[in-house]
Amino acid sequence: MEKITFLKFLYFLVGFFMVSPIGEIEAQVVIGTPDLQFTQACANESFNSFTANFVFSPESGIGPSNQFIIEMSDPEGSFSDPNIVFSSSPGAISTSPASANFSLPVTTAGEGYKIRIRSTHPVASSTLSDSFSAYYKIQDSPFTINNLTATASFCPGGSYLLTIDNPGTGNNDSPLNYPSLSFNWFKEINPTTSIFIAQSPTLSVTQEGTYFVETNYGTCTSNSFSNRVAVSEATSGDVVFATIVSSLGNPFCAANGPTTLSTDPGNGYQWFKEGTPISGATSQTYETSAYGSYSVIVNFGNCEATGNIELETGTFTSNINVPFNNMLEAGDSLSVTVTTSAINPMFQWFFNNEIIPNATQSTFNATDFGLYVVIITQTSDCSTTSDHDFLVEEFINVFPEVENIPNLISPNGDGINDTWIIPTPYVSGSNTEVVIYSSHGEIVLNTKDYLNNWPEDHLSGSSVNQVYYYMIIPQDLEPKKGSITIVK
Repeated sequence: MEKITFLKFLYFLVGFFMVSPIGEIEAQVVIGTPDLQFTQACANESFNSFTANFVFSPESGIGPSNQFIIEMSDPEGSFSDPNIVFSSSPGAISTSPASANFSLPVTTAGEGYKIRIRSTHPVASSTLSDSFSAYYKIQDSPFTINNLTATASFCPGGSYLLTIDNPGTGNNDSPLNYPSLSFNWFKEINPTTSIFIAQSPTLSVTQEGTYFVETNYGTCTSNSFSNRVAVSEATSGDVVFATIVSSLGNPFCAANGPTTLSTDPGNGYQWFKEGTPISGATSQTYETSAYGSYSVIVNFGNCEATGNIELETGTFTSNINVPFNNMLEAGDSLSVTVTTSAINPMFQWFFNNEIIPNATQSTFNATDFGLYVVIITQTSDCSTTSDHDFLVEEFINVFPEVENIPNLISPNGDGINDTWIIPTPYVSGSNTEVVIYSSHGEIVLNTKDYLNNWPEDHLSGSSVNQVYYYMIIPQDLEPKKGSITIVK
Protein backbone atom coordinates (compact mmCIF):
# COMPACT_ATOMS: atom_id res chain seq x y z
CA MET A 1 0.00 0.00 0.00
CA GLU A 2 1.30 3.44 -0.97
CA LYS A 3 2.56 5.48 1.94
CA ILE A 4 1.08 8.95 2.58
CA THR A 5 3.89 11.43 2.18
CA PHE A 6 4.15 14.49 4.39
CA LEU A 7 3.33 16.72 1.38
CA LYS A 8 0.13 14.80 0.57
CA PHE A 9 -0.91 14.95 4.21
CA LEU A 10 -0.33 18.71 4.22
CA TYR A 11 -2.51 19.14 1.09
CA PHE A 12 -5.27 17.08 2.73
CA LEU A 13 -5.11 19.11 5.94
CA VAL A 14 -5.29 22.47 4.13
CA GLY A 15 -8.24 21.26 2.02
CA PHE A 16 -10.09 20.11 5.14
CA PHE A 17 -9.82 23.47 6.86
CA MET A 18 -10.79 25.35 3.69
CA VAL A 19 -14.04 23.37 3.34
CA SER A 20 -15.15 22.68 6.89
CA PRO A 21 -15.71 26.08 8.63
CA ILE A 22 -19.05 26.91 6.91
CA GLY A 23 -20.52 23.57 7.82
CA GLU A 24 -19.27 23.91 11.37
CA ILE A 25 -20.87 27.37 11.76
CA GLU A 26 -24.18 26.11 10.39
CA ALA A 27 -24.17 23.11 12.69
CA GLN A 28 -23.23 25.07 15.79
CA VAL A 29 -26.29 27.35 15.92
CA VAL A 30 -28.48 26.24 18.80
CA ILE A 31 -31.98 27.58 19.55
CA GLY A 32 -33.15 27.30 23.14
CA THR A 33 -36.51 25.92 24.28
CA PRO A 34 -39.26 28.56 23.81
CA ASP A 35 -40.11 30.40 27.05
CA LEU A 36 -43.90 30.93 26.98
CA GLN A 37 -45.04 34.21 28.48
CA PHE A 38 -48.50 32.74 29.22
CA THR A 39 -49.97 29.70 30.93
CA GLN A 40 -52.88 29.21 28.53
CA ALA A 41 -53.81 30.86 25.24
CA CYS A 42 -57.43 32.02 25.20
CA ALA A 43 -58.11 34.12 22.09
CA ASN A 44 -61.15 35.78 20.58
CA GLU A 45 -61.94 38.39 17.93
CA SER A 46 -60.70 41.28 20.08
CA PHE A 47 -57.58 39.62 21.56
CA ASN A 48 -55.21 37.24 19.82
CA SER A 49 -51.57 37.95 20.64
CA PHE A 50 -49.22 35.74 22.66
CA THR A 51 -45.51 36.10 23.36
CA ALA A 52 -42.69 33.56 23.30
CA ASN A 53 -39.10 34.40 24.28
CA PHE A 54 -36.11 32.39 23.06
CA VAL A 55 -32.32 32.43 22.94
CA PHE A 56 -29.90 31.29 20.26
CA SER A 57 -26.15 30.93 20.07
CA PRO A 58 -23.84 32.04 18.60
CA GLU A 59 -25.31 35.28 17.22
CA SER A 60 -22.56 35.29 14.58
CA GLY A 61 -23.90 32.01 13.19
CA ILE A 62 -27.14 33.62 11.98
CA GLY A 63 -27.11 34.60 8.30
CA PRO A 64 -28.23 38.08 7.16
CA SER A 65 -31.30 36.64 5.38
CA ASN A 66 -32.33 34.36 8.24
CA GLN A 67 -35.96 34.14 9.36
CA PHE A 68 -37.16 32.82 12.69
CA ILE A 69 -40.41 30.87 12.40
CA ILE A 70 -42.79 29.74 15.15
CA GLU A 71 -44.65 26.51 14.44
CA MET A 72 -47.59 25.23 16.48
CA SER A 73 -48.52 21.57 16.89
CA ASP A 74 -51.93 19.93 16.73
CA PRO A 75 -53.99 19.66 19.98
CA GLU A 76 -52.08 16.47 20.94
CA GLY A 77 -48.64 18.07 20.57
CA SER A 78 -47.79 16.43 17.22
CA PHE A 79 -45.79 18.33 14.59
CA SER A 80 -46.65 16.00 11.70
CA ASP A 81 -48.56 18.89 10.08
CA PRO A 82 -47.57 22.05 12.00
CA ASN A 83 -49.19 25.48 11.69
CA ILE A 84 -46.84 28.42 11.02
CA VAL A 85 -48.08 31.16 13.35
CA PHE A 86 -45.17 33.63 13.05
CA SER A 87 -42.42 34.44 10.53
CA SER A 88 -39.92 37.22 11.12
CA SER A 89 -38.75 39.43 8.28
CA PRO A 90 -35.35 38.39 6.83
CA GLY A 91 -32.61 39.60 9.14
CA ALA A 92 -35.05 41.25 11.57
CA ILE A 93 -33.93 39.17 14.57
CA SER A 94 -30.17 39.08 14.94
CA THR A 95 -29.53 39.35 18.69
CA SER A 96 -30.22 36.97 21.56
CA PRO A 97 -32.35 36.81 23.67
CA ALA A 98 -35.27 37.47 21.31
CA SER A 99 -39.04 37.79 21.58
CA ALA A 100 -41.87 37.14 19.12
CA ASN A 101 -45.64 37.56 19.19
CA PHE A 102 -47.93 35.09 17.44
CA SER A 103 -51.68 34.61 16.93
CA LEU A 104 -53.83 31.47 17.13
CA PRO A 105 -55.60 30.11 14.03
CA VAL A 106 -59.40 30.36 14.41
CA THR A 107 -59.66 26.54 14.42
CA THR A 108 -57.54 26.21 17.59
CA ALA A 109 -59.18 24.07 20.30
CA GLY A 110 -57.37 21.71 22.65
CA GLU A 111 -55.35 21.19 25.82
CA GLY A 112 -52.03 19.81 24.54
CA TYR A 113 -50.54 22.31 22.10
CA LYS A 114 -46.79 22.98 21.85
CA ILE A 115 -44.65 25.34 19.81
CA ARG A 116 -41.13 25.18 18.44
CA ILE A 117 -38.89 27.80 16.86
CA ARG A 118 -36.77 27.19 13.80
CA SER A 119 -34.37 29.25 11.72
CA THR A 120 -33.93 29.23 7.95
CA HIS A 121 -30.25 30.24 7.57
CA PRO A 122 -28.83 28.14 9.00
CA VAL A 123 -31.54 25.50 9.34
CA ALA A 124 -32.03 24.72 13.02
CA SER A 125 -34.92 23.94 15.39
CA SER A 126 -35.48 24.39 19.08
CA THR A 127 -36.71 21.68 21.39
CA LEU A 128 -40.47 21.68 21.98
CA SER A 129 -42.10 24.07 24.43
CA ASP A 130 -44.14 22.99 27.43
CA SER A 131 -47.71 21.93 26.66
CA PHE A 132 -50.42 24.57 26.92
CA SER A 133 -54.17 24.76 26.44
CA ALA A 134 -55.30 26.99 23.57
CA TYR A 135 -58.72 27.95 22.24
CA TYR A 136 -59.92 30.52 19.74
CA LYS A 137 -63.33 31.52 21.06
CA ILE A 138 -65.06 32.02 17.73
CA GLN A 139 -68.38 32.52 19.58
CA ASP A 140 -67.92 34.38 22.85
CA SER A 141 -71.29 35.81 23.87
CA PRO A 142 -74.34 34.54 25.83
CA PHE A 143 -76.94 32.54 23.91
CA THR A 144 -80.36 31.05 24.59
CA ILE A 145 -81.84 27.61 25.07
CA ASN A 146 -85.48 26.50 25.33
CA ASN A 147 -86.56 29.71 23.51
CA LEU A 148 -85.51 31.61 26.66
CA THR A 149 -88.38 29.99 28.60
CA ALA A 150 -87.21 29.63 32.20
CA THR A 151 -89.27 26.53 33.08
CA ALA A 152 -90.20 23.21 31.51
CA SER A 153 -91.80 19.94 32.65
CA PHE A 154 -91.91 16.31 31.59
CA CYS A 155 -94.44 13.56 32.06
CA PRO A 156 -93.74 10.91 34.72
CA GLY A 157 -91.62 8.24 33.07
CA GLY A 158 -90.88 10.55 30.14
CA SER A 159 -88.23 13.15 29.34
CA TYR A 160 -87.76 16.73 28.18
CA LEU A 161 -85.33 17.69 25.44
CA LEU A 162 -83.31 20.86 26.06
CA THR A 163 -81.90 22.40 22.89
CA ILE A 164 -79.74 25.35 21.89
CA ASP A 165 -81.88 27.85 19.99
CA ASN A 166 -80.99 28.22 16.32
CA PRO A 167 -81.13 31.05 15.73
CA GLY A 168 -83.44 32.07 18.56
CA THR A 169 -85.11 35.41 19.09
CA GLY A 170 -83.68 38.92 18.75
CA ASN A 171 -79.90 39.20 18.38
CA ASN A 172 -79.16 35.76 19.80
CA ASP A 173 -75.78 34.59 18.46
CA SER A 174 -76.46 30.88 18.31
CA PRO A 175 -73.25 28.82 18.65
CA LEU A 176 -74.89 26.25 16.36
CA ASN A 177 -73.86 28.62 13.55
CA TYR A 178 -70.28 27.44 14.17
CA PRO A 179 -70.12 23.71 13.28
CA SER A 180 -66.69 23.17 14.87
CA LEU A 181 -67.96 23.87 18.40
CA SER A 182 -68.99 21.33 21.03
CA PHE A 183 -71.05 21.91 24.18
CA ASN A 184 -70.98 20.94 27.86
CA TRP A 185 -74.28 20.58 29.76
CA PHE A 186 -74.46 21.14 33.52
CA LYS A 187 -76.98 20.64 36.32
CA GLU A 188 -77.01 23.34 38.97
CA ILE A 189 -76.64 22.01 42.54
CA ASN A 190 -76.76 25.43 44.21
CA PRO A 191 -76.13 29.02 43.06
CA THR A 192 -72.36 28.47 43.11
CA THR A 193 -71.97 24.75 42.29
CA SER A 194 -72.80 22.76 39.15
CA ILE A 195 -72.00 19.26 37.92
CA PHE A 196 -71.14 18.17 34.39
CA ILE A 197 -73.86 16.04 32.75
CA ALA A 198 -72.98 15.46 29.11
CA GLN A 199 -71.24 16.83 26.02
CA SER A 200 -73.73 17.12 23.14
CA PRO A 201 -75.79 19.65 21.15
CA THR A 202 -78.95 18.67 23.08
CA LEU A 203 -79.77 17.20 26.49
CA SER A 204 -82.61 14.78 27.26
CA VAL A 205 -83.67 15.48 30.85
CA THR A 206 -85.31 12.76 32.96
CA GLN A 207 -84.62 14.23 36.40
CA GLU A 208 -85.86 17.44 37.94
CA GLY A 209 -83.33 20.27 38.27
CA THR A 210 -81.96 23.46 36.79
CA TYR A 211 -79.87 23.00 33.67
CA PHE A 212 -77.66 25.14 31.42
CA VAL A 213 -75.02 24.67 28.71
CA GLU A 214 -71.64 26.23 27.90
CA THR A 215 -69.58 26.18 24.74
CA ASN A 216 -66.65 23.83 25.29
CA TYR A 217 -63.54 26.01 25.50
CA GLY A 218 -61.73 23.68 27.87
CA THR A 219 -59.89 25.47 30.68
CA CYS A 220 -60.43 28.89 29.06
CA THR A 221 -63.19 30.97 30.59
CA SER A 222 -65.67 32.57 28.18
CA ASN A 223 -68.97 34.41 27.88
CA SER A 224 -70.44 31.67 25.69
CA PHE A 225 -73.08 30.23 28.03
CA SER A 226 -76.86 29.87 28.09
CA ASN A 227 -79.73 30.89 30.31
CA ARG A 228 -80.89 28.52 33.10
CA VAL A 229 -83.97 26.30 32.67
CA ALA A 230 -85.72 24.74 35.67
CA VAL A 231 -87.17 21.34 34.63
CA SER A 232 -89.75 19.57 36.81
CA GLU A 233 -91.86 16.42 36.65
CA ALA A 234 -95.51 17.13 35.84
CA THR A 235 -98.27 16.30 38.26
CA SER A 236 -101.92 15.57 37.51
CA GLY A 237 -103.54 18.39 35.56
CA ASP A 238 -100.28 20.12 34.58
CA VAL A 239 -99.90 21.24 30.99
CA VAL A 240 -96.76 19.62 29.56
CA PHE A 241 -94.87 20.90 26.52
CA ALA A 242 -92.71 18.84 24.19
CA THR A 243 -89.68 20.13 22.32
CA ILE A 244 -89.45 20.12 18.52
CA VAL A 245 -86.02 20.45 16.88
CA SER A 246 -85.31 21.05 13.18
CA SER A 247 -82.18 19.18 12.03
CA LEU A 248 -81.30 21.99 9.57
CA GLY A 249 -82.11 24.73 12.04
CA ASN A 250 -84.95 27.21 11.89
CA PRO A 251 -85.14 29.09 9.57
CA PHE A 252 -83.90 26.49 7.07
CA CYS A 253 -83.37 26.44 3.34
CA ALA A 254 -85.05 23.68 1.33
CA ALA A 255 -82.28 23.86 -1.29
CA ASN A 256 -80.20 21.81 1.15
CA GLY A 257 -82.82 19.07 1.16
CA PRO A 258 -85.57 18.30 3.68
CA THR A 259 -85.20 18.96 7.37
CA THR A 260 -86.08 16.41 10.04
CA LEU A 261 -88.32 17.47 12.91
CA SER A 262 -87.77 15.46 16.09
CA THR A 263 -89.40 15.52 19.52
CA ASP A 264 -89.03 13.95 22.97
CA PRO A 265 -89.06 10.13 23.16
CA GLY A 266 -92.45 8.75 24.24
CA ASN A 267 -94.91 5.90 23.68
CA GLY A 268 -96.81 7.39 20.71
CA TYR A 269 -96.84 10.41 18.41
CA GLN A 270 -99.10 12.39 16.09
CA TRP A 271 -97.76 15.23 13.93
CA PHE A 272 -99.89 18.14 12.64
CA LYS A 273 -99.43 20.86 9.99
CA GLU A 274 -101.46 24.04 10.35
CA GLY A 275 -103.51 22.20 12.98
CA THR A 276 -104.46 19.29 10.69
CA PRO A 277 -103.20 15.75 11.45
CA ILE A 278 -100.60 14.51 8.94
CA SER A 279 -101.56 11.05 7.71
CA GLY A 280 -98.99 8.41 8.70
CA ALA A 281 -96.85 10.88 10.70
CA THR A 282 -96.77 8.82 13.90
CA SER A 283 -93.03 8.51 14.59
CA GLN A 284 -90.71 10.46 16.86
CA THR A 285 -89.39 12.28 13.75
CA TYR A 286 -91.04 13.86 10.72
CA GLU A 287 -89.23 14.88 7.50
CA THR A 288 -90.41 17.89 5.50
CA SER A 289 -89.31 20.41 2.89
CA ALA A 290 -92.31 22.71 3.39
CA TYR A 291 -92.44 25.80 5.58
CA GLY A 292 -95.32 26.40 7.99
CA SER A 293 -96.69 25.71 11.45
CA TYR A 294 -96.05 22.20 12.81
CA SER A 295 -97.10 20.60 16.09
CA VAL A 296 -96.93 17.18 17.73
CA ILE A 297 -98.70 15.33 20.55
CA VAL A 298 -96.46 12.92 22.46
CA ASN A 299 -98.16 10.19 24.51
CA PHE A 300 -96.27 9.05 27.62
CA GLY A 301 -98.93 6.59 28.79
CA ASN A 302 -100.19 8.53 31.82
CA CYS A 303 -99.57 11.99 30.34
CA GLU A 304 -99.53 13.82 27.01
CA ALA A 305 -97.26 16.66 25.91
CA THR A 306 -97.74 19.09 23.04
CA GLY A 307 -95.01 20.78 21.03
CA ASN A 308 -95.10 23.52 18.38
CA ILE A 309 -92.66 25.01 15.88
CA GLU A 310 -93.05 27.67 13.19
CA LEU A 311 -90.75 26.44 10.43
CA GLU A 312 -89.50 29.53 8.58
CA THR A 313 -87.79 30.30 5.29
CA GLY A 314 -84.01 30.23 5.32
CA THR A 315 -81.60 33.07 5.92
CA PHE A 316 -77.82 33.25 5.94
CA THR A 317 -75.04 34.89 7.89
CA SER A 318 -72.30 37.11 6.50
CA ASN A 319 -69.59 39.50 7.67
CA ILE A 320 -66.62 41.48 6.39
CA ASN A 321 -63.13 41.62 7.85
CA VAL A 322 -62.90 45.40 8.29
CA PRO A 323 -64.63 47.90 10.64
CA PHE A 324 -66.89 50.68 9.34
CA ASN A 325 -64.25 53.43 9.67
CA ASN A 326 -60.91 52.86 7.92
CA MET A 327 -57.98 55.24 7.41
CA LEU A 328 -55.62 54.95 4.44
CA GLU A 329 -52.64 56.96 3.27
CA ALA A 330 -52.75 58.07 -0.36
CA GLY A 331 -51.55 55.26 -2.64
CA ASP A 332 -52.35 52.46 -0.19
CA SER A 333 -55.15 49.89 -0.55
CA LEU A 334 -57.52 48.08 1.82
CA SER A 335 -58.23 44.39 1.20
CA VAL A 336 -61.82 43.50 2.14
CA THR A 337 -63.14 39.92 2.28
CA VAL A 338 -66.72 38.70 2.72
CA THR A 339 -67.40 35.44 4.55
CA THR A 340 -70.91 34.05 4.33
CA SER A 341 -73.01 30.95 4.86
CA ALA A 342 -75.16 31.85 1.83
CA ILE A 343 -75.86 29.10 -0.69
CA ASN A 344 -74.32 29.87 -4.11
CA PRO A 345 -73.71 33.52 -3.17
CA MET A 346 -73.41 36.38 -5.63
CA PHE A 347 -71.56 39.60 -4.77
CA GLN A 348 -71.84 43.16 -6.06
CA TRP A 349 -69.65 46.02 -4.81
CA PHE A 350 -70.63 49.71 -4.87
CA PHE A 351 -68.65 52.93 -4.40
CA ASN A 352 -70.49 56.09 -3.37
CA ASN A 353 -73.79 54.41 -4.38
CA GLU A 354 -72.52 53.55 -7.87
CA ILE A 355 -71.97 49.99 -9.12
CA ILE A 356 -68.30 49.10 -9.51
CA PRO A 357 -68.03 47.30 -12.88
CA ASN A 358 -66.80 43.68 -12.71
CA ALA A 359 -66.56 43.80 -8.89
CA THR A 360 -68.44 40.55 -8.29
CA GLN A 361 -66.06 38.51 -6.14
CA SER A 362 -65.99 37.90 -2.37
CA THR A 363 -62.82 40.04 -2.08
CA PHE A 364 -62.16 43.63 -3.12
CA ASN A 365 -59.24 46.07 -2.86
CA ALA A 366 -60.42 49.57 -1.96
CA THR A 367 -58.05 52.33 -3.10
CA ASP A 368 -60.25 55.46 -3.27
CA PHE A 369 -61.62 57.48 -0.37
CA GLY A 370 -65.39 57.21 0.08
CA LEU A 371 -68.29 54.91 1.05
CA TYR A 372 -68.28 51.27 -0.10
CA VAL A 373 -71.15 48.75 0.01
CA VAL A 374 -71.20 45.05 -0.84
CA ILE A 375 -74.51 43.22 -1.42
CA ILE A 376 -74.57 39.43 -0.95
CA THR A 377 -77.35 37.47 -2.63
CA GLN A 378 -78.18 33.86 -1.81
CA THR A 379 -79.23 32.25 -5.10
CA SER A 380 -81.57 29.45 -4.06
CA ASP A 381 -85.28 28.86 -3.56
CA CYS A 382 -84.89 30.82 -0.32
CA SER A 383 -83.20 33.69 -2.15
CA THR A 384 -82.44 36.65 0.09
CA THR A 385 -79.86 39.41 0.39
CA SER A 386 -77.63 41.04 2.96
CA ASP A 387 -75.29 44.00 2.76
CA HIS A 388 -72.31 45.53 4.55
CA ASP A 389 -70.87 49.03 4.22
CA PHE A 390 -67.61 50.66 5.26
CA LEU A 391 -65.93 54.03 4.91
CA VAL A 392 -62.39 54.72 3.69
CA GLU A 393 -60.93 58.09 4.63
CA GLU A 394 -57.53 59.63 4.07
CA PHE A 395 -55.10 59.33 6.96
CA ILE A 396 -53.55 62.66 7.81
CA ASN A 397 -50.68 62.65 10.27
CA VAL A 398 -51.29 65.58 12.61
CA PHE A 399 -47.85 65.07 14.12
CA PRO A 400 -45.45 65.03 11.14
CA GLU A 401 -41.75 65.13 11.84
CA VAL A 402 -40.40 68.70 11.54
CA GLU A 403 -37.12 70.05 12.89
CA ASN A 404 -37.85 73.76 13.21
CA ILE A 405 -40.68 75.96 14.51
CA PRO A 406 -42.20 77.64 11.41
CA ASN A 407 -42.83 81.40 11.32
CA LEU A 408 -45.02 81.43 8.18
CA ILE A 409 -48.33 79.65 7.49
CA SER A 410 -50.95 80.05 4.74
CA PRO A 411 -54.36 78.79 5.96
CA ASN A 412 -56.07 78.92 2.56
CA GLY A 413 -57.49 75.36 2.57
CA ASP A 414 -55.17 73.94 -0.08
CA GLY A 415 -53.87 71.26 2.30
CA ILE A 416 -50.35 72.72 2.28
CA ASN A 417 -49.02 74.65 5.28
CA ASP A 418 -52.60 75.34 6.43
CA THR A 419 -51.82 75.03 10.15
CA TRP A 420 -48.90 75.80 12.43
CA ILE A 421 -46.93 72.52 12.63
CA ILE A 422 -44.35 72.41 15.42
CA PRO A 423 -41.82 69.69 16.33
CA THR A 424 -43.14 66.54 18.01
CA PRO A 425 -41.42 67.19 21.41
CA TYR A 426 -43.82 70.12 21.94
CA VAL A 427 -47.18 68.64 20.87
CA SER A 428 -49.93 66.77 22.72
CA GLY A 429 -48.60 64.33 25.28
CA SER A 430 -45.40 66.25 26.04
CA ASN A 431 -46.97 68.44 28.78
CA THR A 432 -45.71 71.51 26.90
CA GLU A 433 -47.68 74.76 27.24
CA VAL A 434 -48.31 76.55 23.94
CA VAL A 435 -49.51 80.17 24.02
CA ILE A 436 -50.30 82.34 20.96
CA TYR A 437 -50.89 86.10 21.18
CA SER A 438 -52.39 88.53 18.68
CA SER A 439 -50.46 91.63 17.66
CA HIS A 440 -52.52 93.47 20.32
CA GLY A 441 -51.32 91.16 23.07
CA GLU A 442 -54.59 89.18 23.32
CA ILE A 443 -54.27 85.44 24.01
CA VAL A 444 -55.84 83.51 21.12
CA LEU A 445 -54.61 80.04 22.20
CA ASN A 446 -53.39 78.59 25.49
CA THR A 447 -53.12 74.80 25.79
CA LYS A 448 -51.01 71.92 27.07
CA ASP A 449 -52.54 69.59 24.48
CA TYR A 450 -51.57 71.20 21.18
CA LEU A 451 -52.64 69.14 18.16
CA ASN A 452 -50.89 71.06 15.35
CA ASN A 453 -54.31 72.46 14.41
CA TRP A 454 -54.07 76.26 14.83
CA PRO A 455 -55.82 78.13 13.37
CA GLU A 456 -58.87 75.81 13.36
CA ASP A 457 -61.21 78.59 12.20
CA HIS A 458 -60.81 81.16 9.44
CA LEU A 459 -58.95 84.21 10.74
CA SER A 460 -60.84 87.45 10.31
CA GLY A 461 -59.09 90.69 9.47
CA SER A 462 -57.84 92.69 6.55
CA SER A 463 -56.25 91.31 3.44
CA VAL A 464 -52.78 92.21 4.67
CA ASN A 465 -50.59 89.61 6.33
CA GLN A 466 -51.22 89.31 10.06
CA VAL A 467 -48.55 88.70 12.69
CA TYR A 468 -49.00 86.63 15.86
CA TYR A 469 -46.54 85.84 18.62
CA TYR A 470 -45.97 82.51 20.34
CA MET A 471 -44.41 81.19 23.50
CA ILE A 472 -43.65 77.45 23.81
CA ILE A 473 -42.94 76.42 27.40
CA PRO A 474 -41.63 72.82 27.60
CA GLN A 475 -41.57 71.04 30.94
CA ASP A 476 -38.22 71.65 32.70
CA LEU A 477 -36.74 73.42 29.63
CA GLU A 478 -36.21 77.01 28.53
CA PRO A 479 -39.23 78.63 26.77
CA LYS A 480 -39.19 79.21 22.98
CA LYS A 481 -40.46 82.56 21.64
CA GLY A 482 -41.10 83.91 18.16
CA SER A 483 -43.61 85.24 15.66
CA ILE A 484 -46.01 83.66 13.15
CA THR A 485 -46.96 85.51 9.97
CA ILE A 486 -50.28 84.59 8.37
CA VAL A 487 -49.77 84.84 4.62
CA LYS A 488 -52.95 85.71 2.74
